[in-house]
Amino acid sequence: MHSNDTHANLNQIAKKVTAVKEVRASKPKSLLVDAGDVFSGTLYFNEFKGSTDLKFMNLMGYDIMTFGNHEFDLGSSVEGHQALVNFIKGAKFPFVSSNIDFSRDAKFTGLFSDLISSNPKNGKIYNGIVKEIDGEKVGFFGLTTAETRDISSPGSIFFENYIEEAKKAVRAFEGMGVNKIVAISHIGHDDNPAIDNDLILASKVEGIDVIVGGHSHTQLDKPLVVDSDGTPTIIVQAYQYNEYLGTLDVEFDKRGVVVRHDGKLIKIADKVEDWEATKLLQPYKSKIDQIAAQEIGAVAVKAFENPRTEGESVRRNETPLGNLITDGMLQKAKTYNSNVIMAFQNGGGIRAGINQGPITIGEVMTVLPFGNTLATMNLTGAEIKQTFEISLKDLPLENGGFLHVSGAKVEYDSSRSVGRRVVSIKYKNAGNTYTELLDNTTYTIATNAFTAKGGDGYTVLAKAYGEGRVKDLGLSDWENFRDYLVSLRTVDTKVEGRLVDIARR
Repeated sequence: MHSNDTHANLNQIAKKVTAVKEVRASKPKSLLVDAGDVFSGTLYFNEFKGSTDLKFMNLMGYDIMTFGNHEFDLGSSVEGHQALVNFIKGAKFPFVSSNIDFSRDAKFTGLFSDLISSNPKNGKIYNGIVKEIDGEKVGFFGLTTAETRDISSPGSIFFENYIEEAKKAVRAFEGMGVNKIVAISHIGHDDNPAIDNDLILASKVEGIDVIVGGHSHTQLDKPLVVDSDGTPTIIVQAYQYNEYLGTLDVEFDKRGVVVRHDGKLIKIADKVEDWEATKLLQPYKSKIDQIAAQEIGAVAVKAFENPRTEGESVRRNETPLGNLITDGMLQKAKTYNSNVIMAFQNGGGIRAGINQGPITIGEVMTVLPFGNTLATMNLTGAEIKQTFEISLKDLPLENGGFLHVSGAKVEYDSSRSVGRRVVSIKYKNAGNTYTELLDNTTYTIATNAFTAKGGDGYTVLAKAYGEGRVKDLGLSDWENFRDYLVSLRTVDTKVEGRLVDIARR
C-alpha cells in the first residue's frame, strides 16, 4: 500500500484507516509506505506541525517513509527543523533517504545513518533498509528532489545527485544479495527533466524494480511500466491529499525480475469512517473549526460574489474576486522572481465568494479549497496567446479553464471562430503603461500548478511543463491569498477591464 503528498489533509483520515484495515484483512503481510509531503497545506499543519498526521500514520501502521520537499518548509523559522525532528523521533516506523545529507544540521545528530540496515529502528533515518517478506529480502531506499533547495527551506541540509545515489544504493543492495529493490521517491513522475523525475530514474538506473512516487501529485490509476531490456520497472503514484490509497502486488522470478504485477487506487471517499479514528480526530477537528472561524485582519467593503449566472459567471467573465486572487498571485510570485509579468487563475478553481465584513480563515480556504500551489513558467508571447485562445474557446458558454488575469489586459472578440479570438494582450509596466506581447519574446508568468501542468486542456502549458519550463514554488494558494488580503486590510477590488470582449462593446 502506498500514499504520497497527503499535505495534512485529514478530513477523510477515518475513512483511510478503514481502507488500510480492509487491505490488511485480505493481505496481512502488506507493507504501507509513504513517498513524502506529509507536511504543509491545511490548518492541521499550521496548528499541529505534523503531529496529528503522525498519530494516524502510527495508528495505520506505516512501515517506511521518505521525505518530500515540504518536510523542510519550517527550516527558516526560529525553531528550524525541530518539528521535523519531533516527527521523525515520534514515528513508529523508519525513514529512508539516499540523497539527503543531514550532517550539517545538528538537530539531526544521532537520527541519521548513512548505511543500509537489515534491522532498522523506528524513528531513525537510513540510507536504505532491507525487509524480509515471505522469506524474501526486499531493499528500500529513498530519494528527494534536489529542487527542495529552491522551493523549500532546507537550510544547511544538502541534496545529492539522485541518479548517482540511486546507483550506489542498488549496488549496495546487490552486494548484500538483495535483488528485489524498491525506490520510494519524491522527485515527481514526469517533473522537470533537467532536475529529476521517476521516468528518468527508471530508464537510467538498472536494478530498480518498483518506484513508489510522489511530488508531482500524479494520479496513476494503473501502474506504469518502463521496460527497455526485459527487466521492467513498475512506477506507481497515488495522486494527493489522502484522496486515494494505492495498492501494488508484485511477483518476481528467481533472478529478482518482475514477472507479474497488479495495482490500483482505492478511492477513500467511498469508505465508511473507522470509529476509533473518528474519535481520535475529534479534539483536533474541534480546534481547527475554531481557527477557521477566526478573522484574518482584513475587511471586505462589499460582498465578493462568485457568480454562475446566465449574465455573469466566474467561468466566463472578469470578476472582482478573480482580480483579487490573481493580484495576490502576482505579488507573491514577484517576490521570488522580479521578472514575472502577469498571473492567471482558472475560474473553475475559484469555488466560493467572500461575504461583506471581516474575512475569516474559513472563507479564504473555501474560496480556494484544492490545495494548489503557485508556479512560475517561461512562455513565449505566442504561447501566452495560445493559452488565452484555449481560455476563450467555449464562449459564450462557461469554461472551468477560463482565465482571470493580473498584470495584463486581454482584448478578444467572441464573435470570431475558435482559435482566432485573441485580439491583443498587453502587459503592465511599472508606470501603469502597457506593452504589447511579442510572439518570439520569452516572458515569465505565474499560475497555479494545476494549470501549469496542462489542467483544463491547456496543451500549450503541458508542453512547456514537459520541457522543464515550469517551477513549482510550493506555496499554498489559500495562504498566499490570505496574506495578500491582510496586506490590503480594506478590500475593495473592482472589475477593471482586464478582460474585454470587443464584440460586446
